[in-house]
Amino acid sequence: MNAALWPALARELDRWSADGRTVGLWLRDDDAVAPSPALDRLSELAERFAVPVLLAVIPLLAEPALAATLRGKPLLRPCQHGVVHRNHAPAGAKKSEFGAERAAADVDAEIAQGRQRLHDLFGDAALPIFVPPWNRIAPDHAARLGALGFAGLSCFRDYRHGPAGGPRLLNTHVDIIDWHGGRVGRPVAAILDELVALLAESRQREAGDIELGLLLHHRDHDETAWSALSDLLRAADHPAVRLLDPGALIRPSINVVPNGAPSLR
Repeated sequence: MNAALWPALARELDRWSADGRTVGLWLRDDDAVAPSPALDRLSELAERFAVPVLLAVIPLLAEPALAATLRGKPLLRPCQHGVVHRNHAPAGAKKSEFGAERAAADVDAEIAQGRQRLHDLFGDAALPIFVPPWNRIAPDHAARLGALGFAGLSCFRDYRHGPAGGPRLLNTHVDIIDWHGGRVGRPVAAILDELVALLAESRQREAGDIELGLLLHHRDHDETAWSALSDLLRAADHPAVRLLDPGALIRPSINVVPNGAPSLR
């Protein structure tokens, strides 16, 4: 990492090193459905930095050609991204494919159909991690994911399980896209400010190592997003940072987690 360019991040990571703690950095990329130049670029970036990427694939929209393509891109690790990425939320509510208003039987049947589709496409290469569209799923639905075969659930930052728990949470924490400002890449300075603040807060609040996820959308990346992502991965060349394989984050059994304070873990 060039500390002259990013001194605040360098200082914060140095504090983690001084404490003997590490930040496990991992990547999730959403909305994969087909081969594309952008997917090729994501794979090339993964190879350059030797970092696996959790590739959230929309099962019923995925083209068979995607499976053939991913066989030659081993660092792109497919998992399930909803079913058809369809909004079922009532008018005026935030978008969700699996909101509380939907019947459990309908949700479970759809998710099982999507899981079978992914197995047909990718076989055992599909990781048992569920990524709900828009990072939203009602806690009661999330609690049944273990019974549907999932060992992990990945949403965004402050998502928490309800009292019934659910699979291990693998939340992402920093999005490199500005969705409200025109679906464009965020300036790297803004990402850095957010990242440093998150790391400092976690270091002061928690003990031990943490896991921190970056959220990507290769189909929406502009040059600002690609450049920021490359710079962030260069910054991972620091003793306090470990690049993680998302598949290694899944525990062998379902972890029933009670509702609690948000954490970067």
